[in-house]
Formats: sequence, C-alpha cells, structure tokens
Amino acid sequence: MNRYARQLDLLGEEGQKKLKDSTVFVAGIGGLGGTAALYLAAAGIGKLILAHEGEIVLPDLNRQILMEDKKVGEERLACAVESIHRLNHEVEIVSYPARITFEEAKKWIEPADVVIDARYDFPERYALNQACIHMGKPMVEAAMYGFEISLTTIVPGKTPCLSCMYPERDESWKPVGFPVLGAVSGMAGCMAAMEAIKWITGIGAPLTNRLLRINSLTMEQYSVSLEGMPSCPACNQQYHQ
Repeated sequence: MNRYARQLDLLGEEGQKKLKDSTVFVAGIGGLGGTAALYLAAAGIGKLILAHEGEIVLPDLNRQILMEDKKVGEERLACAVESIHRLNHEVEIVSYPARITFEEAKKWIEPADVVIDARYDFPERYALNQACIHMGKPMVEAAMYGFEISLTTIVPGKTPCLSCMYPERDESWKPVGFPVLGAVSGMAGCMAAMEAIKWITGIGAPLTNRLLRINSLTMEQYSVSLEGMPSCPACNQQYHQ
C-alpha cells in the first residue's frame, strides 16, 4: 500500500482494492485517452484494455504524453504501453492496434467494468456507444475541441446515450486536423479518469444525466440536463422504462 499511501485517506483500502480488481477499456490513447490511461495506472487500476491504430507522427507530440520524440514513425500503441509500464509496472495491459468497430469493440468491452470513449471521430464514437449499450457497460464520454471540454457518463438503461444527445451526424466533420492544445486534452483526460475512478470505487457522484461543458480560456462551466430520446435506434428505448 506504500505506493498509494497519499490517496488511501481519500479512497480507503476498500476503494483501493476495487481499483486493483477492476478493468477499464480506453478507446483511443491520444491526448485525451492517453492522459486518462496514465492517471488510471497511477491510481492503481488493475487492468487496462487499450485500442488505437497507427504510427506516431510529429504533430502528435504537442499532446500525446505517452509518445516519445525518438519513436516517431513507430507504432503508437506499443509506445503507449511502454510509457504506462514505466510509471507502474504492476498494471496489466492488453492492447489492440485497431480502430473501433461494433463487432470488435464488443469483445474488448466485455471484460471491462467501465469504458472511456476518447476517439477522435464520430463513426467510432457511435460504434462504441452502440457496443456499450449492447454489452450493458457504462461509458465515460469525454471530448474536447479547441478550448472547450465536454464530459458525461452514459449508463445503458438509465441515461441517454450518445445518439440521444447527438442524433444528427455531421458528415462534413473532418477528424484529422481539428485544433488541439495539449493542456486542454490533458484536462479532459484527467476528468475522464476521475469519472472512471468514481464509478469503480463508489465515491462521489458520477456525471450521469448531465453534460458538463468547460471553457478552459475563462474556466467558466455549465451543465445541461439530458433526456433520452424514445426513438433512439441505439438505446432501443431501454432507458427509464
């Protein structure tokens, strides 16, 4: 317990054991997801399941803290696993260098206690949302754009899902090239990790049925109450029956 001595007064030994016995699936280990994964490892999560495709490119390095300058051109996920293990070698990590699809995600979600959505494009986010509903697993939905952060926790059958919140899909969205400042994605990643820790340990109140928005330039924030959409094809009217 010496490694976690500074947080035992907050989580208690029971809470710490819950983290050790839990698994989190982090979909995307870029600026947001990589930060979330790193802080979950630091907190003592027992197992991480990670998914992300591709190789490290130079523009990644303004925000993706699990990557290294000397490994530009190498596989992104392998570098992320090494970085997490340098911080905490006791964390078990299973990694999949692939994009999110509904069928593949179901297998990765099944052993997880909670999922963190940190993908950078909407098709993968919708696929992950649908898979979490299918598997009955809670999902921390975390996103950032420019200086703004959005966060909520989706619980199948109890809260609106991602498709309820954003039923109309913007086909003009370009997933690569949108503005990112590393400190903002890092803030969002820390908040996503905290949501997962709250869910696992039972401390505090998860951000359910509310969407939190934060403007990092002014530090102004507000939350919006969420309501399910009865016609939502993803949830299939499973919430609040």
